Amino acid sequence: MTMKNFREDDVKLWMKILIGMIAGVIFGLVAPTASLWIAPLGTLFLRGIKLLIVPLIFATLVSGMTSMKDLRTLGRMSLKTFMIYILTTMCAITIGLMAGLIFEPGAGMHLQVTGVQEAAKHQSLIDTLLNIVPTNPVAAMTNGHILQIICFAILLGISINIAGEKAEPVRKICDGLAETMYAMTNLVLSFAPIGVFALMAKLMTQYGMAAILPLLKVIGLAYGASLIHILLVYGGSIAAVAGLNPLKFFRGILDAQLVAFSTSSSSGTLPATMRCAEENLGVSKPIASFVLPLGATINMDGTAIYQGVCAIFIAQAYGVDLNMTAYMTIILTATLASIGTAGIPGAGLIMLSLILTSTNIPMEGLALIAGIDRILDMARTTVNISGDAMTSLLVAKSEKQLDTSIYNQASAKF
Repeated sequence: MTMKNFREDDVKLWMKILIGMIAGVIFGLVAPTASLWIAPLGTLFLRGIKLLIVPLIFATLVSGMTSMKDLRTLGRMSLKTFMIYILTTMCAITIGLMAGLIFEPGAGMHLQVTGVQEAAKHQSLIDTLLNIVPTNPVAAMTNGHILQIICFAILLGISINIAGEKAEPVRKICDGLAETMYAMTNLVLSFAPIGVFALMAKLMTQYGMAAILPLLKVIGLAYGASLIHILLVYGGSIAAVAGLNPLKFFRGILDAQLVAFSTSSSSGTLPATMRCAEENLGVSKPIASFVLPLGATINMDGTAIYQGVCAIFIAQAYGVDLNMTAYMTIILTATLASIGTAGIPGAGLIMLSLILTSTNIPMEGLALIAGIDRILDMARTTVNISGDAMTSLLVAKSEKQLDTSIYNQASAKF
């Protein structure tokens, strides 16, 4: 059984979201006071999205795992998923670094460190990996520790398969919960245009156009590098590896991209990404249920681009010379740190602090980025979920679980 379809009218959800986004920008600029009154509608929509995250990830992962009874297939699919995520993240950070080096957004600022620089507190890679395994799965769900939830769900799914017929009631419960969460997802997403309108109005009220101008070059570079990554890395991979028309892919995930752009949450966009992958791209439910929740947590291509651009900008602003070792450190740190970063708004700023600390770039530079972080977050989240969808497509194609008839008809819905 696939995710329940929207009504035919709701197929054009992306149009409603786009209208809400544009209307929100205009409303926020011309009526800033009134925008503050409708801001709670945006907050309510975000709360509805966050409500879905934990039960949706848990139920869909367990359901996906139990539908793949061949453990060899599961292991092969896991390896493919991780390899794609790691390779695309390294491409992303490299593109971000190159954009900063070529266009030099921080050149000529000549900023000085005015206070004592404090190192960011962060876990070692070993601690991050150890913390993936929860000591209390219920507490992990309560506290929203996504990696731990994913670990428990995968182990539970494998155990259900091993237990066989005796665990059949548990499997049916998880399948039923997954279908219930799909229905709830459709319900919450039906309010997306209103929520996006309120979120964009609040954003324009907070920043306005004038506040964006001083750091417009950084914003332009981050958005430009994101677009290049989406078109070349994702579009190129779909054309070269999967042998499919990338334009149909971009049409198929437009709903999810608009939700990601407005909410700035990879995890929050997961319901929309799953719907697009299954209904528009033709990815099978088992593949989507495994790859997409995993990607919402560990695939941070957009965040990697952001880190590359911002690290170079801050280094140039403070006159810090970076050598090849520093660049390699940035690439490796960004790639490894993405494993433990939650797909929630603002998480990229935390990761950036790790990059600055590891390369001795002044931490004070975070203040420059913090003011525009929300605007940058919109672009990097859109890249993140696009990478998730592309990975699910490539894995499904390699596993012969891609319905190309659905994929080729995606454009007919727009």
